[in-house]
Amino acid sequence: MNETTEKKELNKPEKAYKNLDFLNSTDARTLRILAEYLHPKAQFLSQGLQNTIVVFGSARAPAPEEAEQIKAANPNDPRLKLTSYYEQTVELTNRLTQWSLDLDEKEQLFVVCTGAGPGVMMAANRGAHEAGGKNAGLAISLPNETVANPYVTPELHFEFHYFFTRKFWFAYFAKALIIMPGGFGTLDELFEILTLIQTKKIERPLPIVLFGKEFWNKLINFETLVEFGTISPEDLNLVHLSDQVEDAFQFITSKLKTEL
Repeated sequence: MNETTEKKELNKPEKAYKNLDFLNSTDARTLRILAEYLHPKAQFLSQGLQNTIVVFGSARAPAPEEAEQIKAANPNDPRLKLTSYYEQTVELTNRLTQWSLDLDEKEQLFVVCTGAGPGVMMAANRGAHEAGGKNAGLAISLPNETVANPYVTPELHFEFHYFFTRKFWFAYFAKALIIMPGGFGTLDELFEILTLIQTKKIERPLPIVLFGKEFWNKLINFETLVEFGTISPEDLNLVHLSDQVEDAFQFITSKLKTEL
């Protein structure tokens, strides 16, 4: 390469899609949204993933080993009430993953998917990982959640900036939902899915387990919605309340078997 050619190369403008200053600018927000819409599907399909069992729940649920430390510091810490849900989540997703792996399919047909965070999310990924299956994690960049979830399959681990693109991918492949006790985020995810089902935006069968009767019965009185006419009586059938891993497992697998 002669000196003239080198000068031309040095003066060559950068392509827009390689310009990080532009891609991170306000003007390129639409491109960033499209990237969060397009990239996950390509990656999911490259891993043979088309069906997920989505698990939502509190990021504050401590693992048993963490609960011991919390209890030593403060025996009345309310987070200790969530420990049993962590353990039951591990057991349930472990069983569901083993069940999926035992199906007569070349690929793992149903893959556990979470928000890739700590607490219930980590428990769900842990159960699937310990069963020897793939599992997915759709993380979101948040200021208060910095705990890495080590159990997510690396090829199926994503970090989103936009909540709405993340929610889209939770719903797109979902064939069943397990909702453990959780806070505002869990409730937001639950009611958005219920709204999509009720309004027929999701038309496929989508079994939903609300796990933890004490929590859910204290938190939401769905009968009140029927009493005031804000939902129809049949809308109560959109959710299945459960307190036992065996019951939740049988409910979900029996529903999914009808789709095989």
